[in-house]
Amino acid sequence: MASPNVHWWYTIFLMYIEPVSALVGAFYAIFQQYEYLSMTHSPSTSLAIPMSTSIVLNQLGNLYLFFAMVEALVLRSTSDVAVWRALLLPMLIADFGHLATVGPLGWSVYYDITNYNAMDWGNVPFVYLGATTRVAFLLGIGVGEARKGAGRKEKQR
Repeated sequence: MASPNVHWWYTIFLMYIEPVSALVGAFYAIFQQYEYLSMTHSPSTSLAIPMSTSIVLNQLGNLYLFFAMVEALVLRSTSDVAVWRALLLPMLIADFGHLATVGPLGWSVYYDITNYNAMDWGNVPFVYLGATTRVAFLLGIGVGEARKGAGRKEKQR
C-alpha cells in the first residue's frame, strides 16, 4: 500500500473510514430503499416506492460504490501528493454539493444536531468532517514531502 508522508488521520479517514461509510450508503440506497428515504425525509416517504425513485436510488447506490472504490483504490495506488490533491479537490467540491442537497430541509439541518437521525449525521456532520479533512490536506497541513522515488523525479544538480 503506497501512501505519502502525511499525518495518520488522512490515511485512516480517506482510505478506510470514508470508503466504508460510502459502502454503507450504497447498501441502504440499493437494498433498504424505504429506510433510506424515510431517514432522508419521513413525511414525504410512502410505503410504495415509485419505480422512478427506485431507479434513482439504485443509481445513487452505484455512485456511492464508485466513490468508495475510487477513493480507496486511487489513494492506495500512489504516494504522489499531487495525485492525492487532484482527487481530493473535486471531492471537496462534491462535499459542498452534497451539503446543498439537504438545504430544502431548512437551515436547521446544518446545525441542530438534537433532531438528527443516522442519515442526518451522515449528510451533515460527517460531510463537514470530510470537507475539513480535505481542506486541511489541500492547505498542506500535516502533509510532508513525497517519499523518494514516488511521483516526480528529483532535480539533479
